[in-house]
Amino acid sequence: MLETETETPDEAAVADRSARHIHFQHIRFADLDPLNHVNNVQMLTYLEDARISFLHWNSQVDGESQLGPLVVGRHEVDYLLPLVLRPEPVRVETWVTGIRNASFQLAHEIRDEEAVYMRAASTLVGFDMEGQRSRRLGAAERRYLSGYLVEPS
Repeated sequence: MLETETETPDEAAVADRSARHIHFQHIRFADLDPLNHVNNVQMLTYLEDARISFLHWNSQVDGESQLGPLVVGRHEVDYLLPLVLRPEPVRVETWVTGIRNASFQLAHEIRDEEAVYMRAASTLVGFDMEGQRSRRLGAAERRYLSGYLVEPS
């Protein structure tokens, strides 16, 4: 059994600009804390797994990222409900909420059909590895991200 799987939205959803990247995450016994729910730090790892999946989504060369180097500038997290061990995976949904010159914002939900367990917002910053400083996002990066931009309601 795979620990993670990814689902790509259909072309109509992408054209509609309401696409969310869907990443399925299986909960492992090792993810639990002494209270028998998924540890808060592990839930951030679920976001990381989904973010990596999103950045490699639809890549033309296997394993090649759609974007250049990035660093996380900020996470803001709301833990809404405890998530417990279960056989079925949860969905980690990720979408773009803003694009700036050198950064972009992602929104995330860890959820299933009945509940939302966690909501988060992340800011990712383009990063120049050689100069060790932020860099502007390129035109191709902005095009890729804008395909998944969902304006806040």
